[in-house]
Amino acid sequence: MAVRRVVPNIQSEAAQESREFYGLLGFEEVMNHGWIMTLASPSSPAAQISVMTSDKSAPVTPDMSIEVDDVDAAYAVMQASDAEIVHPLQDEEWGVRRFFVRDPSGRVVNVLGHP
Repeated sequence: MAVRRVVPNIQSEAAQESREFYGLLGFEEVMNHGWIMTLASPSSPAAQISVMTSDKSAPVTPDMSIEVDDVDAAYAVMQASDAEIVHPLQDEEWGVRRFFVRDPSGRVVNVLGHP
């Protein structure tokens, strides 16, 4: 299993202000679903930040997202390790397959893949 990217998720009601602030550092909006907006560096597209009001289909807002090449394998590894699964593996309407897991420090990690 390979990690493709890691994205910090900032929970905020100030999406427009965040877009403007991070724009000062060179980030541009690359995705906006209304409840989540992702900003990326044009010169290094894997360098991203997401700003979200709350998660659309999960009970909590994740602290970070980790995209992997095989989300099913990642889910199996986390289940076998007895890690706390916060949100079960599922396909989302916006085109990702994902689950949430709690890390040892209590942070919620959104582990996802694009089928």
